[in-house]
Amino acid sequence: MTPEMTPEVAPAIWAWLAVENWAEFWWVVVGLGGQILFTARFLVQWIASERVGRSVVPLAFWYLSIGGGLILLAYAVYRRDPVFILGQSMGLVIYLRNLVLIHAERRRTPE
Repeated sequence: MTPEMTPEVAPAIWAWLAVENWAEFWWVVVGLGGQILFTARFLVQWIASERVGRSVVPLAFWYLSIGGGLILLAYAVYRRDPVFILGQSMGLVIYLRNLVLIHAERRRTPE
């Protein structure tokens, strides 16, 4: 289905999303999903901090960072955007390293 075959409102949405076909549309949906997941990490961190009354970074923050980062990296590769690819790649290395450090500490320190 092309934009011309979609309902009346669709051409405006397609223009706003800067897409010309269904493949591009679904990649934008994937990219937006990754951005929502990535942004959710800040909400998780904020809620966790409010609960204890000080700034904390919960484990879920790092998993949301990785999930959102991987999806955004896939989107960046599709878009062939070297700036976006580099930014997401470096972030993923940092998020993974933090998880390695957290799990290593948990193995050393029994609860």
